Amino acid sequence: MRFNRSGIFSRARAAGCLAVALALEACGGSREAAEDEILIAAIFDLTGPTADVGLDYADAVRGHVEWLNARGGIRGRPVRLIYQDYGYQVDRAEQLYTQFVQEGALIFMGWGTGDTEALRLKITEDRVPFASASLSHVLGNAEESPYNFLVATSYSDQFRIVLRWIAEDHRAKGGQENAQVAFMHSASPFGRSPWVQGGEDYASEIGVDVRPYEMPRGATDYTAEFSRISQSGATYVVFQNTSAPAAVALRNARGLGVDATFVCLNWCANALLMRLAEGAADGVIGAIPWTPLTDDVPGVRDIRAYLESRGEDYSEKTNAYTQGWWTLSVFVEGIGRVIDSGQELTGENIKRALETIEGLDTGGAGPPLTFTPSDHRGSKGLRLFRAEDGVWSPVTEVLTAPS
Repeated sequence: MRFNRSGIFSRARAAGCLAVALALEACGGSREAAEDEILIAAIFDLTGPTADVGLDYADAVRGHVEWLNARGGIRGRPVRLIYQDYGYQVDRAEQLYTQFVQEGALIFMGWGTGDTEALRLKITEDRVPFASASLSHVLGNAEESPYNFLVATSYSDQFRIVLRWIAEDHRAKGGQENAQVAFMHSASPFGRSPWVQGGEDYASEIGVDVRPYEMPRGATDYTAEFSRISQSGATYVVFQNTSAPAAVALRNARGLGVDATFVCLNWCANALLMRLAEGAADGVIGAIPWTPLTDDVPGVRDIRAYLESRGEDYSEKTNAYTQGWWTLSVFVEGIGRVIDSGQELTGENIKRALETIEGLDTGGAGPPLTFTPSDHRGSKGLRLFRAEDGVWSPVTEVLTAPS
């Protein structure tokens, strides 16, 4: 099954089901797991404030399971996905996590920063390997979050890569003083994450002056924020938000004649931003850990073929689709290694198997991935892209975050 942009099941056989219903093979309740079945659980934001990018991520995870099962599952064992929309509500995430783990989920695909950070201790206690769409830096700390894995460059590393690029770009343009940066961020743990988890200190270290500006949830205009930004003298604006609010901000900025270089971290650097911004996104720099599907590299060709087989246009998908697909792919790799070793398929064994992944080739979809018992941040780098005429084109090779 898949959802269209309104969050409603798009196949006729799913008519009448609610987007928030627990989905198995169709719209039904729980059932007993087959003996050799591998149960995976997930929560998605399909109706909440981050649904603009959450829909593609969810569609990718569901699609990957369908794609896997069409090829025999994992080492011949079928995969069943149980999931529910949690509307970006922390308490709902905690409730669903407990429910799904009690049903026997071996791994868990999470979503938001606030809920994933709130669940860390419970995840460790239950020994359930957990990959979140959140890229909060602390979630890759194997000592503090031993069962969490980051399958993309953390927000903090993204921000530090961007700050270093800004410092270099500013000097290349003849800047003598510190570069002036406005950091516009979601009013949430997700939005604050890159600033409070290393970004502020790194900016001071390299001589970049950054001032944060909160983007109130649900705002339809950021004129007041840009008035203050213009007065500050900022010539760079970095967004840590999803596509819809960033697009509103870009339209405001262009309308006000704000003269700045705009940069999006990964959740707004995507195809949806360009559609919603209606031309105002041209020239935006994107920090993109998982490549857009329009970038023809080996690591996205299976995804493109899958979408084409369903009559879908891959160019309309955001790179959240690539991220969702590859996040599950990494956990499939860990599960496969446990099965190959002849060990029992448990959360603890999957965790240990994931920690043996070294230089996993992503076919150019992202940098090679490595996990160790002491470091669960699988990727330390990304490429910067530029939005031009509706396409994201790479402008750098892989840039690695400073250690």
